[in-house]
Amino acid sequence: MNDIITMRAISQDVLGGPEVLKEVRLPRPAPVAGEILVRVRAAGINPTDWKHRSLPGLWLGTPPFVLGWDVSGVVEAIHPGVTLFKPGEEVFGMLPYPYGGGSHAEYVTGPARAFAHKPAAIDHVQAGALPLAALTAWQALVDTARLQPGHRVLIHAAAGGVGHLAVQIAKAQGAYVIGTASAPNHDFVRSLGADEVVDYRTTDVAEAVRDADVVLDAQGSDHAIGSLRSLRPGGLLVSLRIDPGNQALAEEAARLGVRAEVLLVQHDHTGMAAIAQLAAEGRLRAEIAGTFELADAAKAHALLETGHTAGKLVLTVR
Repeated sequence: MNDIITMRAISQDVLGGPEVLKEVRLPRPAPVAGEILVRVRAAGINPTDWKHRSLPGLWLGTPPFVLGWDVSGVVEAIHPGVTLFKPGEEVFGMLPYPYGGGSHAEYVTGPARAFAHKPAAIDHVQAGALPLAALTAWQALVDTARLQPGHRVLIHAAAGGVGHLAVQIAKAQGAYVIGTASAPNHDFVRSLGADEVVDYRTTDVAEAVRDADVVLDAQGSDHAIGSLRSLRPGGLLVSLRIDPGNQALAEEAARLGVRAEVLLVQHDHTGMAAIAQLAAEGRLRAEIAGTFELADAAKAHALLETGHTAGKLVLTVR
């Protein structure tokens, strides 16, 4: 009988607070058709991780499961038929969202086309922070909004995980960028390239910004509905929240003569390749709010859940 090869992973048996996360040993996965096996070096943490950890009725169902969609690492093995990568190459990507988590572990498998080659110019921590948030911003602004040079873009929560990357992607597309952030984060958002920054705590943003071509909103519901007023006639709001308020959002958009789309990010080799190119050119960089060893995932979750981090938190795997 062959011995089972195991790996370290962060798992949970019940839903709950950060304390439910435990380091365990699980069988190391093997790639199936179309997949690669990656030795994880870094894996970003996103709000969707702590929500899946704690809330019932989300995509991953009931525990046990391993969280994590962001991953950067080294190809350990490929399934016959995969041509994009070879063992030993460095890659980064987003596992299929929302059903394909599992990167908070020493090894993970995923579709080869969920990955791109990691640029040599960035390390694994930087690469592990980018995929989900950067793909979300890319698919919202480039694929959905078809952003063009000179477009005016309003990006809510511009200091956040998606927001701070969206600012950079919008600037790379030649847009005029207006970001919202609390006053302490204004200098940071400007450093990313934002042309204007609005303090959402002291300003009615929908009154201050009235002629945007595109609005990117991550809060959904009433916030997204109110943000429609920032659009010019025919402008587009992209919401990143699937919630019961989306029907009301669509109805209000039609009444105002603007458009609204709701985006759920998807794994995407072409998008990852574009993100890799921007990162290689120094035009896209994740702000690293903190790094944690894999065993300290609970501490990272507790910090992220405060909502007071600017940028991304990353787990590192030795």
